[in-house]
Amino acid sequence: MTGVERTRPREARDSAIGVPEQRSTSAWAPRPAVPEQSRGEHTHSEPPAPGVVARGVVERTSVRGQVLDALRAALVSGDLRPGEVYSGPALGERFGVSATPVREAMQQLAREGAVEVVPNRGFRVTRRSDRELAELAEVRALVEVPVVARLARTVAPARWAELRPLVRATVAAAAVGDRAGYAEADRAFHRAVLAFAGNGQVVRVADELHRQVGWSTCDLVVDAGQHGALLDALEAQDGAAVRVLVERHIAG
Repeated sequence: MTGVERTRPREARDSAIGVPEQRSTSAWAPRPAVPEQSRGEHTHSEPPAPGVVARGVVERTSVRGQVLDALRAALVSGDLRPGEVYSGPALGERFGVSATPVREAMQQLAREGAVEVVPNRGFRVTRRSDRELAELAEVRALVEVPVVARLARTVAPARWAELRPLVRATVAAAAVGDRAGYAEADRAFHRAVLAFAGNGQVVRVADELHRQVGWSTCDLVVDAGQHGALLDALEAQDGAAVRVLVERHIAG
């Protein structure tokens, strides 16, 4: 059997994977089944042919990314419950993929602190304590508060109008109780605000901290309303009000 022939099952599997692009408030919407012959793990006894490896890596990364996004949405929505243990094969069946991309995505979530590895069983969803959430909020405030307060002085007031559509997206998600959709819209808004600072590292660090508390509970309608108030203060270049609003918003 040639290297090209050995790579076909994985290509067939990746093209048939049913992690959908459309969003749902539940991460467990029905997915198309993957053909049985496409579920086997790739063996490495024979290297793939040149040129096929790059494509396989890209496709596998894409699948893992889609699974990771779906798992994050499930954490936020509560479909994956804190304290519960989930196995890679069982989750793979739900998503219509093999266990491999699920395990890889779960390992990423473990590095982020969202789940923990349970040997020979799978992954347990982390149950964050009030103290842990408070510590994350404190670190996040140390990063965001001074940056956003400075932006109130340095960014032209008219520029903040560009973010009004993002505020409306958070309000819309909050109004229907779409916790997963809200988490995505909320993070997009905060990234856009911080992007005015021109420091990609600040955006990255703050977004990662934000992600780590993304599955905690909060009053979505109140939280969304604070976004509009923050933009009003930024447009008014009221640095003191901005500082108070960001601190209150992060503290929850």
